[in-house]
Amino acid sequence: MPKRPVPEAVVTKDGLCGDVQGDRRYHGGPERAVSLFSFDVLERLRQEGHPIAPGSTGENVTVSGLDWNLVAPGARLEFDGGAVLEVTSYCVPCGKIRASFADGRIHRIDQQDRPGESRVYARVVVEGTVREGEPVRVVAAPE
Repeated sequence: MPKRPVPEAVVTKDGLCGDVQGDRRYHGGPERAVSLFSFDVLERLRQEGHPIAPGSTGENVTVSGLDWNLVAPGARLEFDGGAVLEVTSYCVPCGKIRASFADGRIHRIDQQDRPGESRVYARVVVEGTVREGEPVRVVAAPE
């Protein structure tokens, strides 16, 4: 950590090729294969004075232009290149991301404290390649 930007990444059922998780009890596996975060939320956090950047909270994929409130467990995200991810849960903030927040306030992105501003975990429904700048849309949302 932090995760560094790459122009494209191959997404398999196990996650992004080349990605490594330090503790598989809490990260990775088929139900947490990919971690996603909203660039729009990230920008709001920067405006609040947090020293956060894409990848600094451990997310694999940063997306923009989505209504992040719709990106909840059960929602499916479809990338133009064909990859499809299904959100399985919200990510619980851990101390390893403390440097991304003013005064170490990691709970600023805790779903229980700030609904709609959390990172999310997803399973891979359709494998593929995701590319920087690639359009993504919510194709199914929880009822």
